[in-house]
Amino acid sequence: MRKTCLEMVYELARDDERIYFVGSDLGVGTLQQFKAEMPDRYLMEGVSEANIIGLAAGLALEGRVLYINTIATFLTRRCFEQVALDLCLHNVKVRLIGSGGGLVYAPLGPTHLAIEDLAIFRALPRMTILAPADAGEMRRLMPMTVDHPGPIYIRLGKGGDPIVTRDDTPFEIGKAYVMREGGDGLIVTTGVMLKRALDAAECLSAVGIEVTVMHMPTVKPLDEALLRTCAARVPAVLTVEEHTIVGGLGSAVAEVLAESNFSHPKRFRRMGLPDAFPDQYGSQDSLLSRYGLTAEAIGTAMRDLAAG
Repeated sequence: MRKTCLEMVYELARDDERIYFVGSDLGVGTLQQFKAEMPDRYLMEGVSEANIIGLAAGLALEGRVLYINTIATFLTRRCFEQVALDLCLHNVKVRLIGSGGGLVYAPLGPTHLAIEDLAIFRALPRMTILAPADAGEMRRLMPMTVDHPGPIYIRLGKGGDPIVTRDDTPFEIGKAYVMREGGDGLIVTTGVMLKRALDAAECLSAVGIEVTVMHMPTVKPLDEALLRTCAARVPAVLTVEEHTIVGGLGSAVAEVLAESNFSHPKRFRRMGLPDAFPDQYGSQDSLLSRYGLTAEAIGTAMRDLAAG
């Protein structure tokens, strides 16, 4: 996914002289073709991430479109004030590409785990948040980011994730997508957790439980209209995310459901990481399993919720 994202930055920049790339302490081989062909629009900063937010804001105010890539925790935790004041307050076209969203950097421990990044940026006015499910969706998404107004945060998985989205579905910022339909429940998810949600739905179908799976690659602004439409048809809603249950997708969905005034109340549950720092090292998959974010656990949770 990261490779596809950066390749798209290069492709877009070849056709649009407004586009600049800024990297922060990345490997020497990152976007070398961009650097060779468009050196005046390729910037590689060291380890002072907050400074590049200000630099990017200044260029954006002069009409450029900036794509910044570094580790997600650095963009969200370390640069929060600069993002809020330099990017969001001025509503500039800076695209923050956060590598390692969620538990991708599990071997490095809690300092590098971006498990509250969605919550951090959801709180900022004018911020758009995107979390694609796979490289195919990333390829459809990136052209939409060039002229979108205001700052964007693009949450990246580790790469190599299975392709589960459809090439025949055009990407639109702010839109959610129904990946399968069923009347027994609704699973709402985002990012790479879509694959596990679809696997869970397949297992449920085998035992006669049919659920709708909604993929929300845009976490902010949320597609409230489609969410309400799908939720109105089912008795239970489950959210699944590779993020703390505080302030992320589950919280956003809960806010919408609470204000929807359905004629029949909905049973609701959030699945995600607990409100705690992860206390183990390992792989992304091992930590997802530790916190119950497997297809089997999602299926069990949905079955129990649907049963009431």
